[in-house]
Amino acid sequence: MSLELLKKLRTSVALTGLLAGALTISACQQQSEPESSMEDGVTAEESVPMSAEPAEPSDVVVNTEDASLNEVEDDTVASVNSGVTQVSYLCSPELKVEATYKEDANQVVVATDMGTVTLNQTNEGSNPEVFEVATAMDGSEGFTQWRVAHEERETGVMRTAGADESTVNTFECNKV
Repeated sequence: MSLELLKKLRTSVALTGLLAGALTISACQQQSEPESSMEDGVTAEESVPMSAEPAEPSDVVVNTEDASLNEVEDDTVASVNSGVTQVSYLCSPELKVEATYKEDANQVVVATDMGTVTLNQTNEGSNPEVFEVATAMDGSEGFTQWRVAHEERETGVMRTAGADESTVNTFECNKV
């Protein structure tokens, strides 16, 4: 770096610091309240003196009837995150893939800027794991395949095609 560039940079940093300091000080200044007009007094609530006696307790209604199992099922939503792993990949040609592996269901949800699909595992092996679905990434007619290798799912290959299955897009992906 040249000396002239360093001097400009130092001046720029100093001015930025002064501006930040001025903004900080002005943000901490107390601001006076505007004087209230007669119209404000009309809409303002007047204070009412309180009595020293405690207020009456409000009646609490408790439903003692036992709800049926079906009623409880409809109102209850449970979420279990065990067996779920999320991994981000960068692919070539340029594509970012967010993969959510659902171990218990043998599924992976693959999300890209092209769309999101849920794929089912089609093999018993663990290296590579092969997932497929009979739709394209955008949800249209076609197919999507996701193959991921290594114990830590470090690399993956995604193949996807629309209705014309002769044109297959292939992406080679690496874990971020």
